[in-house]
Amino acid sequence: MKKMIWLVMTVVALYSCNNESEKTTDVIKDSTTIEPTASSVNYPYTIEHPNYWEMGSNENTKIALSALKAYENGNIDECVKYFGDSVHLQFDGMDATLPGDSLKAMFTKSRSDIKNMEIKMSDWESVISKDKKVEYVSLWYKQIWEDNKGKKDSVALIDDIELKNGKIIGLDEKSRKYPGKKM
Repeated sequence: MKKMIWLVMTVVALYSCNNESEKTTDVIKDSTTIEPTASSVNYPYTIEHPNYWEMGSNENTKIALSALKAYENGNIDECVKYFGDSVHLQFDGMDATLPGDSLKAMFTKSRSDIKNMEIKMSDWESVISKDKKVEYVSLWYKQIWEDNKGKKDSVALIDDIELKNGKIIGLDEKSRKYPGKKM
């Protein structure tokens, strides 16, 4: 009798598992990943284009990283060659669109106050909109520098870099200063 109950319970369990998989709206990508479809997720907020992004190009990532590396090394001429004729900049306290010569002057001034700089990259991601009209590379990194007076400092940064036709046309930078040492 006990064997019969176990057999019935096993059959019911297997049947219910099969039934559940037929009811779900999840898409199975491979044997280890289950990705919910847009219609199966009830987000607490709504946006115009949910699930709008796909993986972008490695070439865009290379452009963004090369511009940052040139700035890190103090090579402003090399840095600005990756930017378009006009660039929309968004920093803490700044939101402006600058022509290339003004961008170069701004980068030259900001970098001239720095004796040396080091970038410790954490991660990056390149994305493109599903309609292929908008491309971004996001960089997550720590910037460490010493100014010309010997003062050292650092900041955590996230750069969202918009690209078009292989040129940077937008830079939206978010920063977080590290807390000072407790006394």
